[in-house]
Amino acid sequence: MRLATYAWLTVVVGLACAAVGWLGLAGWLAVAVIAASVAMHVAGNAIGTNLREATDRSLERTQSQAGNQPLPARPPAHLERRTSLGRLVPVSVCIGGTCGGLAGTAALLRLASASAAGAVLGGISSAILGGLFGFLAASFVEIVRTSIGEAIAAERHR
Repeated sequence: MRLATYAWLTVVVGLACAAVGWLGLAGWLAVAVIAASVAMHVAGNAIGTNLREATDRSLERTQSQAGNQPLPARPPAHLERRTSLGRLVPVSVCIGGTCGGLAGTAALLRLASASAAGAVLGGISSAILGGLFGFLAASFVEIVRTSIGEAIAAERHR
């Protein structure tokens, strides 16, 4: 390594020691997490290198086993196609956004005694989170409903 690299390494180690002294237990935990991450990274690279070197790269054996026979094509399942999630999702997003916005604004005005501007900003944030949760819930319900319907249809056609 070059001298400049050692200088930067010294600066980083010095700052880390100062942070550990300043942060106490949290600093030691941060050092432990970083050291474990570096150790796992090095171990992963070593394992990957060993696996790459041990791989058999002869094409003759793999081609003779495969037989070069094409697999029959199957029609794509419903979840593999790009389709709309239906009307449930936008309705659920609107309901979740409205409920979240109203609940967030009311909670900020009553419980935290926030200013009007703070309550409006908090209400908008709550509305966004409510809409996101509504979207997630409706998407989950729609995908589960579609999957169960597709599984029942596949069992009937068996």
